[in-house]
Amino acid sequence: MTDQEKIVSNDYYDIIADYTLPEKLWGSLRDFVYQPVSGEIGVVYANRREVPQLSVSEFTYQAIPKLYGLMQQSEPFDPTPLIRSGITEMQNSALNLTGRGVIIGFLDTGIRYDDPVFRNPDGSTRILGIWDQNVQTGTPPDGILYGTEYKRETIDLALQSENPREIVPSYDENGHGTALASVAVGSSLENGLGFLGAAPEADIVMVKLKEAKQYLRDFYLIPEDVPAYAESDVMVAIKYLESYAVSLLKPLVICFGLGTNMGDHNGHQILGGYLNLIATKRSRVVMVCGGNEGNSAHHYEGTSIEGLLETVDNVEIRVDGNTKGFTAELWGNVPAKHAISIRTPGGEVTSRVDFRDQNRREFSFVFERSRIEVDHILVEQGSGEELIFFRFIDPTPGVWTIQVTISENGSGSIFNIWLPVTDFLQSNTYFLRPYPYGTLTEPSNAREVITTSTYNDENGGFWADSGRGYTRQGRVKPDISSPGVNISTILGRRTGSSFGVALASGAAAQFLQWAVVQANQPRVESRELKNYLIRGAFRAPGENYPNGEWGAYGNIVSS
Repeated sequence: MTDQEKIVSNDYYDIIADYTLPEKLWGSLRDFVYQPVSGEIGVVYANRREVPQLSVSEFTYQAIPKLYGLMQQSEPFDPTPLIRSGITEMQNSALNLTGRGVIIGFLDTGIRYDDPVFRNPDGSTRILGIWDQNVQTGTPPDGILYGTEYKRETIDLALQSENPREIVPSYDENGHGTALASVAVGSSLENGLGFLGAAPEADIVMVKLKEAKQYLRDFYLIPEDVPAYAESDVMVAIKYLESYAVSLLKPLVICFGLGTNMGDHNGHQILGGYLNLIATKRSRVVMVCGGNEGNSAHHYEGTSIEGLLETVDNVEIRVDGNTKGFTAELWGNVPAKHAISIRTPGGEVTSRVDFRDQNRREFSFVFERSRIEVDHILVEQGSGEELIFFRFIDPTPGVWTIQVTISENGSGSIFNIWLPVTDFLQSNTYFLRPYPYGTLTEPSNAREVITTSTYNDENGGFWADSGRGYTRQGRVKPDISSPGVNISTILGRRTGSSFGVALASGAAAQFLQWAVVQANQPRVESRELKNYLIRGAFRAPGENYPNGEWGAYGNIVSS
């Protein structure tokens, strides 16, 4: 089996490494492939027969790739969001800011490269490169061990042929990546009356992510036919986008339209750290959507009572009859400790588990076919805080209760529990007493990226489904808010935070054209752009800033 075949094989685990793997894993590995990402960050693809059974406590939480979903909800062209956000004004002003000379990089479901919205007036492509992680028959990009890269010359050759997909077989079957890219960089069609993107002259680089391996879908209990993308592939995709910009000496905007509820919601995971690293480079901007989880009832926040040695909080989860399984993550603050017991809808109650004797427990029940696996890490590697990881397998419909006991100097302490994002549940499963704040999806909680929430430009109101800040430990996020409701794409109108971040990414490309390409501020990076956007944003009278809905200091993207 070649290295390329091992990387895409379900018989090989993807293991994320940011320095060294745990000795108990390295010591047994003989059959593996290593894909460098950046510095000490990389991905190990290890033969499953040579490593322990997949679990949080065996592998460490950071090493197991999280899964990311598409942040959309699933009609003539309407330029109103572009106008109201100030983007078309910058296109038509004397500055003529159209993203010219700037690369916008996407990692998504691919791109329909033959669409006129991604072509120049002469019919040639505006796409510099497509890396399709799914196609293994061609040549991978330099420094990457799998997939096939199609450069501009090959795409142009395909566009001139009668059957383009015989030359460039990469295609966006889902349509999300195509729609997202059209919002950010779509060409002006019919003088802007047929279609117009936010940065219609920016260069385009697209990564078509491959779907997560089945073993990861099984581990996280993801329903069939739901798009899910592994953190390991996402990280290598970002490496590709960054290296493309380096090779051409051009400024880069990374448009990140994916999200997950997995993670500490404070930006401490390896992917968040990698995005921070890129965002602090000169002429680099990382734009991340805040997700669509604000109204999903998938977040619970509990607080211990001042003065009590122990506080008991009964966390109720209403489980739908169509739910075959789901995961949940409890994150507790230092120095408190957290013990749990579980009550089934039928009334069976497990004994209280404080995790002092072992790290992993499994519960089965006399009158329920359900099984629950509970993994525990007292000091999680990335955040330094306590993590309890649940897998509910074949849960009985009804109300499940997780009884959380906070003790050991936990007075006034807060714990948080997140269920998966809506698409990963694919059923009406939710907390009975949810907390709508702290619902920004990862990696939008990373410190240095520019995080967008979503509003409806038709009425100026905050979109109820938009993720809300702050981070789990109270750091201000999101940074700004941008239109994401009924946004015109080349595939029709769509709603979701991913389309909001696409508009904001186009605005970022406009700024980089002025700052870097036109040499007005050539050493700019994400932190400076963030503050320019905040300074130019509209702030509603009577609204207190910062806040968890609208962002750090402003309501809408405005140039």
